[in-house]
Amino acid sequence: MYVFRPMLVAACAALMILVPRPAAAATDIPDERALADFFDAAMADGLAANHVPGAVVSVVGGGKMLFSKGYGLADVENRRPFDPDTSMVRIASITKLFTWTAVMQQVQQGKLDLKADVNRYLTAFRIPATYPQPITLQDLMDHTAGFEDRTIGAGARSKDDVPPLGDHLADNMPARVRPPGEVSAYSNYGAALAGYIVSRVSGQPYDEYVRDHILDPLAMRHSTAAEPVPAPLAADLARSYDYEGGAYRRKPFVFDNLAPDGSISATANDMANFMIAHLRDGRFGDQRILDEPTARLMHRRTFAADPRIDGYAHGFKEQTLNGHRVLMHDGGWEGFQSALLLVPDADLGLFVSTNSPGGADAATKIIPAFFDRFLPGKRAVPDGGASVTPVEGFYKLTRSAESSIEKVVALTGSTRLRVKDGKLTFRGSTWSPLGPGLYQQNGGTQRLALVTGGSGVAYVATDGPAYQRVPWWDTPPVNVVIVLLFAVTALTAVLGLPVAAVVRRAKKRPVRRVWRAGRVLAGLAAAVGLVFVVLFTLVLTGDTSILYGVPTNVQVLLVLPLLVLALTVAAIATTVRAWRHAGVLARGHQVVVLAGLLTLLWFCRHWNLLGWHL
Repeated sequence: MYVFRPMLVAACAALMILVPRPAAAATDIPDERALADFFDAAMADGLAANHVPGAVVSVVGGGKMLFSKGYGLADVENRRPFDPDTSMVRIASITKLFTWTAVMQQVQQGKLDLKADVNRYLTAFRIPATYPQPITLQDLMDHTAGFEDRTIGAGARSKDDVPPLGDHLADNMPARVRPPGEVSAYSNYGAALAGYIVSRVSGQPYDEYVRDHILDPLAMRHSTAAEPVPAPLAADLARSYDYEGGAYRRKPFVFDNLAPDGSISATANDMANFMIAHLRDGRFGDQRILDEPTARLMHRRTFAADPRIDGYAHGFKEQTLNGHRVLMHDGGWEGFQSALLLVPDADLGLFVSTNSPGGADAATKIIPAFFDRFLPGKRAVPDGGASVTPVEGFYKLTRSAESSIEKVVALTGSTRLRVKDGKLTFRGSTWSPLGPGLYQQNGGTQRLALVTGGSGVAYVATDGPAYQRVPWWDTPPVNVVIVLLFAVTALTAVLGLPVAAVVRRAKKRPVRRVWRAGRVLAGLAAAVGLVFVVLFTLVLTGDTSILYGVPTNVQVLLVLPLLVLALTVAAIATTVRAWRHAGVLARGHQVVVLAGLLTLLWFCRHWNLLGWHL
């Protein structure tokens, strides 16, 4: 199944850590020559090693541009080099920072209240009252609304395929799966909902609002939130690529059905203006996108699962790198991989973007190296914290699906937490105690906090994503056993029944027609079930994309569980009718086969594979 490539913040978290503490001492602003020497060497190594055609970078400090440069090719076919002033990259989820800035502009004007129920601003549809607590704009900014994750149909192939934002939000509303404010679970839907609310209260479409109130005041003349990119800018749009078979394969332009979560295309120099404005408390030259009190409010922490690990600041992701508090966001879409980092205590900002998925791997080395070179420092050991006993078991990402076919992805992505000698093993690492309920990654700098939700759910919150403990029936070992039990019993029917029929004929043993019908129906159900298990396993382990919706071949495949259900019901009914006409061994085997079929049907129903949960 298609899933988004993990965000750069999750990848970088292995090297970066957040601990609340006084700001590190201000660092000298690096000069252009030193920055050029660093990036020239780092990009040469990073792009080649990770098969990335090109990249672009900009660095700001002291209220001005310090350095910007393009590396490699923005367009491989036409051999067009990256230019920081004109080459537009798709910044993907960094768009959310513009959306959150727009929200704060409306808060500043008194049109929005961060603590109000979002339903106050909605008329065409409503967020259901699944929990007593309503979802607020603050919850959306902190990714703590409690929505499940949905990827199906996030993209579109053409502008004509993109529905009005309000219609898409209403028709594709994710389920609310936990109370708001409990734990973070990154949500594209939540950001798009916030952008839609800005449009509602401002009276402007999202792209026009961003143009008039953020891009134009910041002189971001080579940037747009519109899709497709307007004609005057289209020729400057960089292209993105996969690297396959020793060659670059161009990726198509993908329209975003949730525009406020990721639609902006921008140049590195324009992004420098955005960084300067936020580092200058909302001011860029003689223009302002936020007044000083609102800008400072926006940069304050608003949520952390544990105060000793990273959190959110009105939509900015917090990190602490080498002792410096960093406000950042990253984004990946259509092959582009980008990251924006602001270091307020050093008055420094960094934007970097690459045009191939391998750029995420390059950035996980370049960004820490940049901080080691220009922002050295040490992190402190945290104080305080609540003592929480670790709960062993399997944990899944809080950013996961519950109500759609995507739910099964959590089964393949769950990871086990074990406790031994006071240490934890989790996600391939050993973690040693650092404080009450807090653990440090051995050989790394990531931290892990144990959190208990209001409903008693056990969470593991890291400096990257958070994880939720799953019940025993959702664990991979249990479900593997269920599928294997079905497969074994099904094979005895598919292979054994024909053999039994030959033996009966040879020995001339008569069998009642109704009993034979029950056996045949069970055998057919078993055969269909085996075919489904094999084909769906290939779908899960293959390169199937649900970006534009569930592919037709997968939808056709979902007919098979329904056929298994129909055949199984018929087999059970026929078996009951003919029960007294069969021998003990035949009865026993039929019960075993039917039990195996029922376990498969439970599996399909539980993981949303029985019917079309799209």
